Amino acid sequence: MSGIPHDHYTPGTGIERWLHSRLPIVGLIYATLMIPTPKNLNWMWIWGMILAFCLVMQIVTGIVLAMHYVPNVAQAFASIQHIDRNVNGGALLRDIHSNGGSLFFVAVYFHIFRGLYYGSYKAPREITWIIGILIYLAMMATAFMGYVLPWGQMSFWGATVITSLFSAIPLVGDPIVEWLWGGFAVGNPTLQRFYSLHYLLPFVIAALVAVHIWAFHTTGNSNPTGVEVRRDSLEIVRKDTVPFWPYFVIKDLFALSLILTIFAVFVFFMPDYLGHPDNYIEANPLVTPAHIVPEWYFLPFYAILRSITDDLWIIQILPINGKLGGVMAMFGSIAVLALVPWLDTSRVRSGRFRPRFKWWFWILVFDFLVLTWCGSQPAEPPYSDISLIATVYWFGYFLVILPLLGLTEKPLPQPETIEADFDAHYPPKSDPTPAE
Repeated sequence: MSGIPHDHYTPGTGIERWLHSRLPIVGLIYATLMIPTPKNLNWMWIWGMILAFCLVMQIVTGIVLAMHYVPNVAQAFASIQHIDRNVNGGALLRDIHSNGGSLFFVAVYFHIFRGLYYGSYKAPREITWIIGILIYLAMMATAFMGYVLPWGQMSFWGATVITSLFSAIPLVGDPIVEWLWGGFAVGNPTLQRFYSLHYLLPFVIAALVAVHIWAFHTTGNSNPTGVEVRRDSLEIVRKDTVPFWPYFVIKDLFALSLILTIFAVFVFFMPDYLGHPDNYIEANPLVTPAHIVPEWYFLPFYAILRSITDDLWIIQILPINGKLGGVMAMFGSIAVLALVPWLDTSRVRSGRFRPRFKWWFWILVFDFLVLTWCGSQPAEPPYSDISLIATVYWFGYFLVILPLLGLTEKPLPQPETIEADFDAHYPPKSDPTPAE
């Protein structure tokens, strides 16, 4: 599918023409800023800008912190204390970086659930959606490895528990674990590998983000109605869209300023609120914490992992054990997100026009919050039972409910054009009647 027609950059001066003929970087920036954007986008479309800001913030603060961090089990914990106490602005940089990871995941979860509600994954945007899921997986890997670097109790034991899960994979599991550890237990080689990968992966994420932006520049932005921009001519396009600059840039910057105000409250007044107290104790392989938990943004999938046990009837009838079943469920819970463009059988893109879909979708959101809570609790009744029920609903929504809804639901009438939807919400002002 060809891109949406839009105004093209025309070099004005001799220097601009010289540069444009050799390296059209100004034209690329112009095309990015002036891309025709559906004019009916609501506030749920702010999260892309916030995610881009978070990525830059994490890379910049991470590079500075890497200058002072020592990836050695004998010095890692002390180097964190050195950053906090001796490096100029070190404590602030570390608080921004650690809390920035949480802001990153808050934004990405809003971004994902917005896409699920408004059907942003449907044709022709399947590739855009899959690239987004790859970015999310890379974020999870980066965050997990970063959680290990402080080399506190929760860092060490979290790395031990999570990496040992790969041993459940038949045939190749043990070699994978040994490769991750760099030996036969979590130790200095593990820390050095995780440090190296934690430094590298953000640049991989940046490359994927560039491809992600390229993809939706080709297909155009989705919008709350799910109606496509008309592409008949540039004049018709202008009726459905406005340029990204200045309209949505200013809107996104305003939203970013509000969110950064809340973020500043965490950074300056409660920087350790989202951390675990045990991670302020240096790692000790001889002392196991009473309750091992990952960072909060991994808790839903940690709950899914722990909900699958050997005593489940489905595990007993399959040639696998509970550990392997939990690993399969954890990775499968993300895989269904990648498959959702083909699991959703509805011809209507936006959830705004699907009455029954709305109910199931908001139950899914609540289900995700329940899984997050269960992941922070001990792996015992009643939390394990609630986790299992929530896990069943997570998979049931994507594999059963979503396909059936598309076949049985009667959607509401949709607007014919984006222009009609926009005018319905913001009626154009009529010209005043001239005085007699």
